[in-house]
Amino acid sequence: MPPVESTMLPLGSTAPDFSLPDYSGTRPVGTEFGLDDLRGTKVLVIAFICNHCPFVKHIMDEIARLGRDCHSKGLAFVAINPNDVDTHPEDAPDKMTEVAKAHGFEFPYLFDEDQSVAKAYQAACTPDFFVFDANFNLAYRGQLDDSRPGQDDPVTGRDLRLAIEAVMTGQEIEWPQKPSIGCSIKWKAGNAPEYAS
Repeated sequence: MPPVESTMLPLGSTAPDFSLPDYSGTRPVGTEFGLDDLRGTKVLVIAFICNHCPFVKHIMDEIARLGRDCHSKGLAFVAINPNDVDTHPEDAPDKMTEVAKAHGFEFPYLFDEDQSVAKAYQAACTPDFFVFDANFNLAYRGQLDDSRPGQDDPVTGRDLRLAIEAVMTGQEIEWPQKPSIGCSIKWKAGNAPEYAS
């Protein structure tokens, strides 16, 4: 299946509400965690990822580092797995906990079982990144950096890190925002949104 680009949700969009079970192991497994738990942060980063996608595996260590860096600065970082685990059992919640532990996640790793949150954010691929300001208005959406599996560009997190820094310091993001690219979200049968077709 060919790679898919992110939809590039309009800048300024308000972060849709959510409350999902957390399988990061940073709190009791299955504990609900949502947008209300994140109020008061200067920056909110939401990453739609999964366990099996080669595009995500390629950058997983940097995602973990970014999450730790955000945590140390008092910023919010959340990962959400929206994939259908009936067709992709390697993305199941118990495997999410294993991945989170293996990579040292210090942030929630949430399971979007009915895929409603992915739809609300118009997420299209894994990985798909969104950066919101203190008012939960979208300031950045797009790629982590220019690296891709099988290519020579190093994994630096440059694009996302620059966006986080700009939002944290109240600066405008004036450079072009490139879409993320990765595996299509694995939608349940009959559940794919119009934007994903």
